[in-house]
Amino acid sequence: QVHLVESGGGLVQTGGSLRLSCAASGRTSGSYVMGWFRQSQGKEREFVAAISGSGGSVLYADSVKGRFTISRDGAKNTQSLQMNSLKPEDTAAYYCAARVGTLLKRTGDQYDYWGQGTQVTVSS
Repeated sequence: QVHLVESGGGLVQTGGSLRLSCAASGRTSGSYVMGWFRQSQGKEREFVAAISGSGGSVLYADSVKGRFTISRDGAKNTQSLQMNSLKPEDTAAYYCAARVGTLLKRTGDQYDYWGQGTQVTVSS
């Protein structure tokens, strides 16, 4: 079992930046992909970004490419999402996720573990 805890959400103005972090604990040995998803009110959960176990491969949703950067620290079992040039449409609850294996996936159903989420609100 892997336990995930997000932090770093908050309120920011359009064009601002936030950095989300996710700490993993439990059975963190072995290869696993980490990712971020988000869900805003009335909408389906949306893929944001994913990163491989080594950190050498990353995947982004088109809507955040060039603005968001995912990274991870294997030694500390943490991952981060640096969000720049934030827009009101980025407002959502952001969830950290992890899946056992090496393939980066965009679909939430293919992730095995989830955090509780952290709210990001971008004011216009």
